[in-house]
Amino acid sequence: MPKYTNIFKEVIKLENKGYELSNTQKILLTTDGSVTTILDVLNGKIAIKTLTQQFEKADSRIAKILDIEENEEINYRVVLMHKDDKPLIYATSYIPLKRLEHDIKENLIKANMPIGRILRKYNIESRREIEAIGIEPKTDELLKLFNSNADLLTREYVIIRDNEKLVWIKETFPLDYFTE
Repeated sequence: MPKYTNIFKEVIKLENKGYELSNTQKILLTTDGSVTTILDVLNGKIAIKTLTQQFEKADSRIAKILDIEENEEINYRVVLMHKDDKPLIYATSYIPLKRLEHDIKENLIKANMPIGRILRKYNIESRREIEAIGIEPKTDELLKLFNSNADLLTREYVIIRDNEKLVWIKETFPLDYFTE
């Protein structure tokens, strides 16, 4: 049975718990395409602000998520996708550096460019597999970033290239965003 069926069931579970999701929210939670492209269509070309970017050694949890060895070098990045001064999506990613070519690493490190645009720039053939969607309680940091008191919609997914996990991403936005 395809994994997508489970994702759709997760949307129904959220709605059965009383969360009224807009079509736009459902699209952002379930798409296996580029969220950047969807945001560009909805808002005009968006930008990102890198909040954190650092090289780390993968701990056991991240190694398991990425199917790599513990202590392998990864890039940890936290960005805020935004249009002008309006925050749209908060995203955290882990990328095993050994799976990236030099030029892609350089763009990832230097540029405030969404991962979807980097993949497109280098014609990287890949697919996305959604692993989880749900609701999380608000945090002080995200309350301040989004200026919203709402709980958070979230999704976790991997970008796969050549049957290897190239990127793990978690995207988060307030429940009162994208309600049209």
